[in-house]
Amino acid sequence: MIEIEQISKSFGKVQALNNVSMTIGNGEIVGLLGLNGAGKTTLMRIIYGLLAPTVGTVKVDGLNVATQAEQARLQLGVLPDGAGLYKRLTARENIAYFARLQGMNEAAITDSTDQLIDILRMDNIAERYSDGFSLGERMKTALARAIVHKPQHVLLDEPTNGLDVITTRAVRALLRQLKSEGRSVLFSSHLMYEVENLCDRVLIISGGQLVAGGRVEDVLHSAGCNSLEEAFVALSQAEVSHVV
Repeated sequence: MIEIEQISKSFGKVQALNNVSMTIGNGEIVGLLGLNGAGKTTLMRIIYGLLAPTVGTVKVDGLNVATQAEQARLQLGVLPDGAGLYKRLTARENIAYFARLQGMNEAAITDSTDQLIDILRMDNIAERYSDGFSLGERMKTALARAIVHKPQHVLLDEPTNGLDVITTRAVRALLRQLKSEGRSVLFSSHLMYEVENLCDRVLIISGGQLVAGGRVEDVLHSAGCNSLEEAFVALSQAEVSHVV
């Protein structure tokens, strides 16, 4: 379980997050929605320890990310925004390198890497150097790299960005598989159809605050809307108007 308790984050006079609390349980997929600049990426970075909160705590399976960072990170698989690859390594080598950083043995690395290359249909790029990859090819490699060590919790920032239809379907199937194995997935997306069809719960952030959360039908009901897109726009704009 990931526990986020009263997290706030300031950058000088800018309040990026304001008293955000939530939990991400094992065996569930949670969608994180927000306009650009709402605080989604800042929250993600705090969860995996890249940023320290101004106040509040994050715990991963009971491990405090601030004081037990290394142990907590072993439980996390992360696809951050703008994930870069080592251009002089092949796709397979990029994945294997990160697996070694997670302490995996060579036999497990080979097995897990082969599985992900097959699932994500990466056979045509596995032995190619990543320099010159398309956006979709970079995303597939970065996603495989994030989950090669079979983490308990997976944090994904726009995981299907730039992917073709076939690969997008494969990613969705992979996320459902992770859920069936009891793992948790927190992912941000601007694709409402994807969120609506994948997520057990939806969390909406606006102006650095959590303005809605729950099952999709609960969010629709609270916003008085018939679609998730309408609810998202209404809740985001209402909060922005309130802040202004």
